[in-house]
Amino acid sequence: NSPISLSQSSISIQKKKKKKLRTLLSPRRHPNFRGIRQRNGKWVSEIREPRKTTRIWLGTFPNPEMAAVAYDVAALALKGPDAQLNFPDCAYSYPIPASLSAADIRAAAANAAAARAPPLSEISTAGGTAAAAAGGGQEFVDEEEIFGMPKLLDDMAEAMLVSPPRMHQSTYYDESPENSDADSLWSYP
Repeated sequence: NSPISLSQSSISIQKKKKKKLRTLLSPRRHPNFRGIRQRNGKWVSEIREPRKTTRIWLGTFPNPEMAAVAYDVAALALKGPDAQLNFPDCAYSYPIPASLSAADIRAAAANAAAARAPPLSEISTAGGTAAAAAGGGQEFVDEEEIFGMPKLLDDMAEAMLVSPPRMHQSTYYDESPENSDADSLWSYP
């Protein structure tokens, strides 16, 4: 308990508090719901697996309530009944995943979010929702999941870390001009 260690620990605590405050005030996060954020005008939901560094991608949704319900289903499945939920009063009505696999949790979350979707009469015809209202009863399609977009940036970053392939010179055939018996194409009298 030297003065140096106390001051270092207080500095690290202050840094953690600043980082948490910065995260809480981020414009992409929803101020009231856990596990969701806004990306390109849509709401995305994901959850970190307990005691792991990996996350389960739950999907992209047109409104924050649908994304929050998807998070709730995953939180109940992974963390149990003591999990902090966005809509704790609705926990009894959420579907239960068949297993704890990411695919089953994602499917149950999508079903719960679809049940929370607003009726077509409530969808405004302004802006980006005009196509959804004009399309009749079209389902919401998650393009990011279909095309593997959640890991696109990770894959691109990983590809940049790979070293380029080596050029192997053949031992039985060498194209260098020094080893050629014929005149060079560029040698003129």
